[in-house]
Amino acid sequence: MGKEIQKSYKFATASASLISVVMLGLAVLLQAIYIEVYIWPSILFFALAWVTTFLLIQLRLESYIFKRVKEVYDKVELIESSAIKSPRITTDMNTLIQELEHFAEVKKLEIETLKDRENYRKEFMGNISHELKTPLFTVQGYILTLLDGAINDKKVREKYLHRASKGVDRLVYIVKDLDLITRLEMEDIQLEKQDFNLVSLIQNVFDLLEMKAHKKDISFTFDTDYNSPIYVHANKDKIQQVLINLFVNSIKYGKHGGTTEVAIEPLVKNKLILRITDNGEGIQKENLNRIFERFYRIDKSGSRKEGGAGLGLAIVKHILEAHQESIYVESDFGTGSEFSFTLEKSKTKF
Repeated sequence: MGKEIQKSYKFATASASLISVVMLGLAVLLQAIYIEVYIWPSILFFALAWVTTFLLIQLRLESYIFKRVKEVYDKVELIESSAIKSPRITTDMNTLIQELEHFAEVKKLEIETLKDRENYRKEFMGNISHELKTPLFTVQGYILTLLDGAINDKKVREKYLHRASKGVDRLVYIVKDLDLITRLEMEDIQLEKQDFNLVSLIQNVFDLLEMKAHKKDISFTFDTDYNSPIYVHANKDKIQQVLINLFVNSIKYGKHGGTTEVAIEPLVKNKLILRITDNGEGIQKENLNRIFERFYRIDKSGSRKEGGAGLGLAIVKHILEAHQESIYVESDFGTGSEFSFTLEKSKTKF
């Protein structure tokens, strides 16, 4: 359905005025040369000339130029009519230029966004194929070796089956993490919130990861003695997973003999902030805005010194977003990092 044309008379008015003034000047000049100048006939001549010129110019514009402008609008509308703000077609050239410039800018941003998404998709597919093929080839290698005759040797059979089982566990771990992130993105997980003691939960995570931290002689500590419980309102299991992922990260990239310190501070009336600070490797600035992406790794080498699928921080981000909370990161490369996130305080008085 065609749009209504919003007419503009600026061009016709200015052109008619200019032409009429020129014609009047010529008429007065001819009168002065051959006969005397008549004022009122000259004024009448100017008025008739202006009206005639205005009508001719406006009609020609509407029949020729304005039709071309409408064709521009119609073609633009085929791409995306919502990009043109005005509900009517303007024939004012300045307005038309502004709207088309706005349209071009919007499309430029959309194209850049699509390019970024395409690059992310390619990188994501490369990363996921890399993460999956390693355990798959491992499992395949052990099974093929067993099928080639090693299955007859009991010791070799048990060892290879055990290693193949580890490879399968690795695949299951990656798939479960991807499934969790996908469901969190689709808001397919109902978070059952409850009130719980955050200090006690952190201490439980300390105990859970004690042996893993001990291998690198890393100690977990609070910034102060929290003798009284601090209650928050959230999903306990999911927040425990957030803590585990962040502490495991601090162990992976921590220095031997290092420390990971936890601080709990009030933020606003109904919020607190939990800070996890380590003195590990730190993160370079160019990596800070990408560390929460799936499979993104700071270590780009093929060997990859530390294990993991590069999903830990992505899961952390999605869990906290599902809680409608925020996570922040500050880091000095070579000095250490601090991850902090907000939580809702419990409204119940204990």
